[in-house]
Formats: sequence, structure tokens, C-alpha cells
Amino acid sequence: MMEFLYFPEDKSEYIPAVISLLFFVVAAAITMIFIIKSSQKEEKKTDQSYEEEKQNHDY
Repeated sequence: MMEFLYFPEDKSEYIPAVISLLFFVVAAAITMIFIIKSSQKEEKKTDQSYEEEKQNHDY
């Protein structure tokens, strides 16, 4: 009926799948943290340049 589903009798066959899943989840989390920190740095730069521009045009 559902021959495309494969559930191994030997559960040790799940170990490589779990290891690769954990690897990719950790890599995705690290990438997300890196992007968030980079975005925060860019936001600070933009805010500083905006403040400088605002001060230069205030009379």
C-alpha cells in the first residue's frame, strides 16, 4: 500500500540522518545570528549617518 515509506527495523540507521539534521539546524541558527548582528551594525551606521546629516543641516 505505502511502499514508498521506509522505516528500517534497525534503528541505528537513523543516526546519520539525525546527525546531518542537527548539523544543518546548528548551521542555520549560526547563520541567522550572524545576519541579525550584521543587520544591527548596519542599522547603527545608518542612524549615525542620519544624525550627522541632520546636525549638518540644522541652522
